[in-house]
Amino acid sequence: MGLKILMVCLGNICRSPMAHGLLQQKAGFLGLDWDIDSAGVSGYHEGELPDRRAIACMKRHGIDITYQRSRPILYEDLFYYDYIFVMDRQNLRDVSQMAKTNTDEAKISLIMSLVNEQHPAEVPDPYYGPGDSGFELVYKMLDEATDKLIEKYNPKA
Repeated sequence: MGLKILMVCLGNICRSPMAHGLLQQKAGFLGLDWDIDSAGVSGYHEGELPDRRAIACMKRHGIDITYQRSRPILYEDLFYYDYIFVMDRQNLRDVSQMAKTNTDEAKISLIMSLVNEQHPAEVPDPYYGPGDSGFELVYKMLDEATDKLIEKYNPKA
């Protein structure tokens, strides 16, 4: 098995499922044997499908994320995954607080640091607005970040 990558946001119903779906599709297209999943720092939506607007946005781009179900991040995830990409600085603080070792801590980073390491943007949470345009903005940001992730970690590149 290749890399093990976890995408994390607050509730695991908008941003991290979109990042998960994008990377899953790209890795599959390239024949990469990567284990990709997503989780939330909150278990509030545990077991739920991604947000209907996230599903609709991804469907417009030819990606089905309806196989995903929300789950909270667990300490075991820090041990299992090679890389954990979070969507914003609050997610970064929350997940970093779970880390017990420097090795755990080194696995965690803002996903947009792949695009701009010195000044990484935060992926805004589209849950409360501004409607479909917010999900499209998140899609565009994550599309760019997942392209950079593949460029950086694909041994076949």
